[in-house]
Amino acid sequence: MPFVVLISPQIPPNTGNIARTCAATCTELHLVGPLGFEISDRYLKRAGLDYWPYVKLHTHNNLEDFKLYHQQQGGRWIGFSTKGQYNYTHFKFHSNDWLLFGAETTGLPPEILDACTNTVYIPMSQPGVRSLNLSVSVAVGLFEARRQIGDLE
Repeated sequence: MPFVVLISPQIPPNTGNIARTCAATCTELHLVGPLGFEISDRYLKRAGLDYWPYVKLHTHNNLEDFKLYHQQQGGRWIGFSTKGQYNYTHFKFHSNDWLLFGAETTGLPPEILDACTNTVYIPMSQPGVRSLNLSVSVAVGLFEARRQIGDLE
């Protein structure tokens, strides 16, 4: 099953909604600091409702800590970015992929994009719309990855 990784998320309700999606799909959620909020934030908790006990949550203080953890686990880093190389529907996901998403206002930093095995984008039909909400992007990417690997049962 793919893993969801949020690099320096800033908006608590987005992270709460993503946590709820991860709980519903039994997907590990990795939060890489610095975070723009405290894990105890009431808006974060409210968005996740009462599903927090079902979230397989891992927090990493910084990118270096996360890199060390990832090295022990293996798998590819797949960065989601408006500047991605491949349309996410044309990309072949693997069950041990790490789906990386950046902060709501800035996306993934260039050094992380460069470290990714591949980068993908979610196409936008309206050129005036830069991107989807982070929680929507995570759901779209996660469910496509799960669909491809046959993990929607």
